Amino acid sequence: MLRVLIVDDEALARSRLRTLVKRCGQPPAAVLAEAGSVAQAMDLLNRQPFDVALLDIHMPGADGLQMARQLAELPVAPQVVFVTAHPEHAVSAFELDVCDYLTKPVRLERLEHALQKVERVLQTRKVQHDELAAGGDWIVIVERGRTLRLPLQDVLYFKAELKYITVRTVEHHYLLDGSLNHLEERYPGRFMRVHRNALVAPKAIRALERGIDSDDGESWAVRLTGVDDAIAVSRRQVASVRALLVSAEQQRQQQG
Repeated sequence: MLRVLIVDDEALARSRLRTLVKRCGQPPAAVLAEAGSVAQAMDLLNRQPFDVALLDIHMPGADGLQMARQLAELPVAPQVVFVTAHPEHAVSAFELDVCDYLTKPVRLERLEHALQKVERVLQTRKVQHDELAAGGDWIVIVERGRTLRLPLQDVLYFKAELKYITVRTVEHHYLLDGSLNHLEERYPGRFMRVHRNALVAPKAIRALERGIDSDDGESWAVRLTGVDDAIAVSRRQVASVRALLVSAEQQRQQQG
């Protein structure tokens, strides 16, 4: 049973969500606590574990986006599902790697779908944790009713795209529930953060290209071995990518 924390400054909104959670059957869930502010919610999180936080965005004081950023820094934190009357924040929300985004008034079917996604993320992470403890050098993909162990050496990049992460190999695309932050922590040194929405295998980078951006005149992207995909590179990472390519070329010349 999923352990739920509801965070909303409106008592009526909390009551409605609590009623909907009780009606959820797949997966079953229980509201263990409620909070009317981010400060109260963080205090509760310090005292007991939760699987998911149903989090409003607009609240007095610190808002839901700020809380999600705080949770992203914690080693163990609940999955975040935003529940808000303001759909314009969807893009910002998914850039924070939240699990889902619901707009008020929330329908039971939509809440169940979000909680099912939370359950899949938790199950996937448990499998991955068990595999890592056993010495596995792969990532577990759960999709369309099947579980696949994908060797890490086959992964070219992970890219966050709204609700999911795309896992790219030379031959296939896969969808993964989770967050880039979790992957970066889980496989330190294996992938390079080139953009806030992308982790790339350093050995796969074959070129750094400069392009034209309509807003500020300049953009950067990497090209990868074996695929035509161009992955955007943030300005702060351009120097690191360039240094990586120079180092790889120097090693190639020494070996040649």
